Amino acid sequence: MERIYPHPFFAREGWAIMGIAFVIALLVQLFVGGFVAAIFWLLFIFVAQFFRDPAREMTDDEKAVVAPVDGRVIKVEEAVCPYTGEQTKLVSIFMNVFNVHSQKTPVAGKIEKIEYFHGRYLNASLDKASEQNERNAVTVVTEDGQRVCFVQIAGLVARRILCYRMVGDVVKKGERYGFIRFGSRVDVYLPMSAQVLVSIGEKTTGVETVIARLGEPVSQPVESQDEAAETADSTAKTTVTEASVSSDVVEAKTEDLSLIHISEPTRPEPIS
Repeated sequence: MERIYPHPFFAREGWAIMGIAFVIALLVQLFVGGFVAAIFWLLFIFVAQFFRDPAREMTDDEKAVVAPVDGRVIKVEEAVCPYTGEQTKLVSIFMNVFNVHSQKTPVAGKIEKIEYFHGRYLNASLDKASEQNERNAVTVVTEDGQRVCFVQIAGLVARRILCYRMVGDVVKKGERYGFIRFGSRVDVYLPMSAQVLVSIGEKTTGVETVIARLGEPVSQPVESQDEAAETADSTAKTTVTEASVSSDVVEAKTEDLSLIHISEPTRPEPIS
């Protein structure tokens, strides 16, 4: 098991909010005290627990797909991924305000694309939240060419999605890549060859819980969009070159034929 802890116990995203909550609680304690102060101290404790980001142990299984967040599985089904257009297996994990809200990459690979969408702030547990809420989709291609897409979805209380990676970045499994403030959801779209290991209602622990195992690629490794474009461009250039050579050969043959003189047969002279 590998222990993942490359960041502070309390997430940097919450330092300012935690500081404000602490100062307010302290001032209320000094000038008011009693029951009112207790309420503000409880508020500070709530904020502090929300922004905790503890160390986690991750499996050494290279085929394992780890949970990107703490939460509860609310959906396991086959679905067409709206960001890749591929038939996939979908695992949705809902986070309440008491879960750790930093997101970790479920697989290792290269980021093929990142798509951000403005949207509404419906309850993240609703089906339509995946299509209507604010969201950020990250598509990663693994070393053996399998495509996995994971989507940060804002919830009823959440008002900001943070993503710290860019297209072309190579990410490690379990690496911290984003954060959603105050209640949200993450959808993970897996290849059809993957074996899902969790069920609806099951609780997950970010990085520690294995939600699926990748199978063998059912087709040849997928190409990134840039590589596909380069291949198409190279093929087009080769085709044009071959066509040009063929045209030159035809023209050369035509010129050679025009130089050939076809003489008429001579008639024999009459014998006198």
